[in-house]
Amino acid sequence: MTTPKAGRLSGIQTALRYTGLPTSWLSKRPKLPSRNWLIFLSVTTSATGYYIYDRQQCKKIRQHYIDLVKSQAEEPVRPLDAPRRVTVYGSKWPGDEDYNQSIKYFRKYVKVERNRPLSRPLRRSCHSSFQPILVAAAVDYELVPGKRHGDIAERVANEIRLRRRRELGLDPIPDSQTALPTYKPPEQLRQDELEGGIVLVGRPTFKEFMAGLKKGWSEGVENVDYDEVLARELESDAHFDEVDEPRDGAETWSDGFDRSNLPSPNNSPVFSPLQMSTMPRSAPSSSSSASSGSSYEPPAVIPPIPPLLLVTFTNRIGLTQIPLMIWDWFNQRHKVRSGAEAGYCLVMKSTRPIIPPTLKPESLFGDISHDQPLDQGDLAFDKDVESLYKSSLSKIPSEIEESRKKYYGELPAKLETARSLARGTREPTKEEMKNPPPTEVELRAARMKKEKRWRRDVAGWEIVKPEQDVAWDERFRHVLRRFTDPSSAN
Repeated sequence: MTTPKAGRLSGIQTALRYTGLPTSWLSKRPKLPSRNWLIFLSVTTSATGYYIYDRQQCKKIRQHYIDLVKSQAEEPVRPLDAPRRVTVYGSKWPGDEDYNQSIKYFRKYVKVERNRPLSRPLRRSCHSSFQPILVAAAVDYELVPGKRHGDIAERVANEIRLRRRRELGLDPIPDSQTALPTYKPPEQLRQDELEGGIVLVGRPTFKEFMAGLKKGWSEGVENVDYDEVLARELESDAHFDEVDEPRDGAETWSDGFDRSNLPSPNNSPVFSPLQMSTMPRSAPSSSSSASSGSSYEPPAVIPPIPPLLLVTFTNRIGLTQIPLMIWDWFNQRHKVRSGAEAGYCLVMKSTRPIIPPTLKPESLFGDISHDQPLDQGDLAFDKDVESLYKSSLSKIPSEIEESRKKYYGELPAKLETARSLARGTREPTKEEMKNPPPTEVELRAARMKKEKRWRRDVAGWEIVKPEQDVAWDERFRHVLRRFTDPSSAN
């Protein structure tokens, strides 16, 4: 066999030459890439293949659970019947400025939200690969996000307090609601809630919900205007008071006017607004006490509560968590399976009684507190994720206290400027004319707003901090249930 001479082309090379390919391409011999290229191609190919495999498994897991629950949407219902409805609570993750992360997790992994927009409710006629799990099972939901720590606890407590007042007849249902064609009696609404359920995404949400549940069923039912209570408390301090120095036995006020010769407000025959601050307040009558609900004690037995679905949720924050973030991004199938199992348990309505905490026995010598739990039971749900919180979060109360001290340290100068400009004791500067300083009324409103935010932040952190256990009341022992796997349900 003779080989083609150097410079001569073989038959196939001659044929390809007429296709327009460069001659240098036809005579070039293939060779292995360099070591660096081999490393790069190996890493990128492995990462790409692992990513594709993970996403394919995610689709299979979703489709498997969708096929399990889609028969629920095929059950016939009456025209006026509403679908089963659940309430989804998602609180802010400690240290994350995006308060909506837990709600996003629910949409992506439990509801299994697709990126493709849909123009109408999904039913059997749509392809099952585009059906979210809850939609495939004809389960509706209401999202309740918590923007700050303590929001969900306050909301749950207020809802329970309103329900107790209506059951006691203190707050009747408005006539505008009873006249609606969609109106349902309270008994029917309560039955619908029990058939639905409550979804709690993450341990912070679980802590806030239990704290609000205990507060709502333990405190009174009277209507309390917390803004008014805080305003009265702030009026009692001396931050906005003016220091008056008496001169020659005469009472001199801040405006320089001598009021020592004025008649006493209590002895004046003419009514004066000054008397309002010294007039004794009459005690509330029995009718007013009954209308406010102050005479009603918390119930000894709590009525049934909708079952709880506890959804595991972890939000990694910080530079040290970046390697684990990358690992989670390549292993989405584990989150998809966990969320799909939670959605499946919710759809199948399989529940079991919640495992209450086991308390330590009381010591005869009093050296062991009997109210400390020995075993948390179901209250230990997702407790290991609290180790991922930033250590700097423990400084929240001290940082708020420093902000409060700084604010009140700057307040006297602002008050002096506002009062001097309002009384005309001095002319405003050019800078004050361009940017007018806040008035005393604005300073009082700003102080009220800051105090509310500071106190709510501290109270909210006291609920979700790792050192704080989940709130518990012995009355919950026989009324709380949680969704579980149908194969292990009692």
